[in-house]
Amino acid sequence: MPVEIIEGWKDLTTRQRGASLALGNFDGVHQGHRAVIEAAVVKARALGVPAGLVSFEPHPRRYFQPDAEPFRLMTAGQMARALEGCGIDRLYLLPFDAEMASMTDRDFAAQVLADGLGVRHVAVGFDVTFGKGRTGSPAALADYGRAFGFEVTAIPELSADDGTKLSSSGIREALMGARPDRATAILGRPFAIEGEVVHGDKRGRTIGVPTANVRLGDYVRPAYGIYATRTRLPDGRIFDGVANLGVRPMFQTEEPLLEVWLFDFDEDIYGQVIETELIAWIRPELKFDGLEALKARIDQDAAEARQALAELPAQG
Repeated sequence: MPVEIIEGWKDLTTRQRGASLALGNFDGVHQGHRAVIEAAVVKARALGVPAGLVSFEPHPRRYFQPDAEPFRLMTAGQMARALEGCGIDRLYLLPFDAEMASMTDRDFAAQVLADGLGVRHVAVGFDVTFGKGRTGSPAALADYGRAFGFEVTAIPELSADDGTKLSSSGIREALMGARPDRATAILGRPFAIEGEVVHGDKRGRTIGVPTANVRLGDYVRPAYGIYATRTRLPDGRIFDGVANLGVRPMFQTEEPLLEVWLFDFDEDIYGQVIETELIAWIRPELKFDGLEALKARIDQDAAEARQALAELPAQG
């Protein structure tokens, strides 16, 4: 079932309160987050209450550093979909505004968690911080829980079997280092960019390579280059493809774009929201001597993308 999204923590109904919650930013909902989520779900079942996840919109980093480089790994909608099948019933998106930023850790525990959300239990990661100046810690939260009537579970740091740190920063490093496969291993699924298909200069059509173009917005910027991709359309159909992510050195764009050539597809999808997974890295962006050289390389890129995708399980 779809995860219910509840925006805010004030004036909630009785039905919307009283959950067992996983608390954090959860950008990416990666493998390291799963243990925190599982702890919240297990306690929810034991208490006979809903399981929820608390995140913040905008991300606190964007609030405190409005001019920071793009860094997000997912949208709120993608987060809700990633939580499907995890046992989470509700996604609480709390506005990170001036009021939230000015709260002490005690005020956050008392006003937001206890009074606003009426929590029964809170699960957090080992390194969670909260409150003004990030003074709150798992130990402090446990103290507040005893004072305000909720239980707390803190999950220790986890690593993959090969020692890889399971973190959002690790995913960003992998993507910026042209390692979508490593990002996939940490996430537990491929990194995906979701956005509306916008009009471009339609240059690709002149060489038989029509692309669906999506702006990157606040997504982290993976290494610019060519990727093997899988794209999900609004109606659920999935198409393999090859994409250029970047600024196209030969016909430079004003902003970086994800330009996806969907294989065996010829429909008008302008204005539709699509989601494209970066499956495999093929090469960096290059500048070519002319259109013929560019077309020849695109054909080679497409062949390599088809081969990379053929080695993976089919998607349904």
